[in-house]
Amino acid sequence: MAETDRQHLNLIWHRLTPWPDSVEGLTRLKSHFTICSLSNGNIGLLCNMTKNAGIPWDCILSAENFGKYKPHPDTYLGVVRTFDLQPHQVMLAAAHHSDLQAARELGLKTAYIERPFEYGRDNPKSVAPWDMNDLHSTSIINLAEQLGC
Repeated sequence: MAETDRQHLNLIWHRLTPWPDSVEGLTRLKSHFTICSLSNGNIGLLCNMTKNAGIPWDCILSAENFGKYKPHPDTYLGVVRTFDLQPHQVMLAAAHHSDLQAARELGLKTAYIERPFEYGRDNPKSVAPWDMNDLHSTSIINLAEQLGC
């Protein structure tokens, strides 16, 4: 394999296609709320993904900003501090219950977004609601509808 091909393949994460509901759902949420990323991916990766996919973030935040990877409390509370809010004023929306649990334990609101085929059609995951989450949605568009956007 040529070095240019190897580099192109190595950067595939920078060119991912978004879930079909992402851009519309986030655009709707943005009409009423400040929306930002919170990923363990680095800022360069997140910027490239955002530009490639047309994601309408107001702000790109990463574990890199806070010097700790999720689920360390500093990542979630870093977002709270960045926007000068209290934990109960911030909602984490995610497709991973463990991520939501870590945020919830710190007082953040949580919204689960179903992604049953995140690991492929041959390996569906359970998307059963957890009562501990504030909201459960079938998509980001559905989450926006639940929040009046």
